[in-house]
Amino acid sequence: MSPTRRTILASALLAAPALHAAARGGTVVVIGAGAAGLAAASVLRAAGQEVVLLEARERIGGRAFTDQALGPDCRFDAGAEYIHWAERNPWAPIARRAGVRFAEDGSWARTLTIDGRPATEAENASRRAGFSGLDALLAPKGGDPSLAEAARAGGPNAERAAAGLSRLSLGEDPERVSAADYDRLWSGTDLWVDGYGALVARHGSDLPVRLGCPVRAIDWSEKTVRIDTGAGVLGAAAAIVTVPIGVLKSGAIRFTPRLPEPVETALGGLHMGAYTKIALRLDPAKVDPADLGDAVSVITGGATIYFEMGPFGRPIAVANLGGDLARDLCRAGEPAAVALATERLGVILGSKAPGAVQAGGLAGWWTDPYAQGSYSIVNPGHAEARDRLREPVGGRVFFAGEALAGGGAMTVGGATLDGERAARDVLKVLGA
Repeated sequence: MSPTRRTILASALLAAPALHAAARGGTVVVIGAGAAGLAAASVLRAAGQEVVLLEARERIGGRAFTDQALGPDCRFDAGAEYIHWAERNPWAPIARRAGVRFAEDGSWARTLTIDGRPATEAENASRRAGFSGLDALLAPKGGDPSLAEAARAGGPNAERAAAGLSRLSLGEDPERVSAADYDRLWSGTDLWVDGYGALVARHGSDLPVRLGCPVRAIDWSEKTVRIDTGAGVLGAAAAIVTVPIGVLKSGAIRFTPRLPEPVETALGGLHMGAYTKIALRLDPAKVDPADLGDAVSVITGGATIYFEMGPFGRPIAVANLGGDLARDLCRAGEPAAVALATERLGVILGSKAPGAVQAGGLAGWWTDPYAQGSYSIVNPGHAEARDRLREPVGGRVFFAGEALAGGGAMTVGGATLDGERAARDVLKVLGA
């Protein structure tokens, strides 16, 4: 195949820095321009360290992304939307300085439908009862059971509550989630952000980044790390790898030599959840989502869907779901996902349903090749996996991201803090 103009230009951009970096031995390459990669590059640049930031997508921000495919008036956060544990999250002051809008999280949906009918008062009460004692059931009592196993002692209501919590907060079925890891996650005030992804992209917009530049291989067999992008090879004194765990486990990046056994074991203790969103643009002449309030649609043996109705006053409904049924829906594709969400919303809208949905879009992270899931989940019995990934490989390859963030895992704030941590570790190694 003859080279295209784009590959020729990319090769030219990459070839010169590669030779320069190999000669100087001082460049740090950061792979991935999500929150962790942006934070790492920012710390390195502030320290005067030469840094190259590579991003496979044609945008920065990673899994923090404000989607405007349904129109600017119907934008929604396809990924992260909450600044969790705001008391210590670095994004809380950043957001306040930027003047972004916040909204209160209502916590409870106004409407619950079960198998296509409104829930009874007794069913609503049992749902609340299941959540009321859940924290105590999930608290560690020795060992590292799954959330499902930990909740079992509370009976069917608690089991249903644990399943809903796991799928609609973590994006995973409760049988696959470590209760010990869940317990260590930081808690605090949640700030619902209008355009979290847009905020992350604006905040990192001054960093030099090479977009559309996926990394295929990392060779750490010699002192100079060689990073193959497919359009050229970069040499570096160190590399910070911030791609999601799903991408690392897929083999999309080949490591030479293979990663050490402790690293592979740690990766084996982690996997990606499948938190999924489907946005539906509504006809404001037919339905006012604010009048309805958030809603939960439960189908026995099927997916439970949480509908955010009219977030930030926009004429949209955003369906949230997770676990294996969300994976199936991502594989089925956008038309099938939009059809399901439209059907389930129709039950909630009742007589207002015909023609209420004008368009829809799927935020299917599970089938996104540069994410391969929503965020990292620790398998039961592997509670220490996150910490073990922090050890550098050969003193030259460092991992960073939300998966390594301990109590801050699964959040933009955690990814940011861990990216900064990795950058500081690299600076120490390089003596900068």
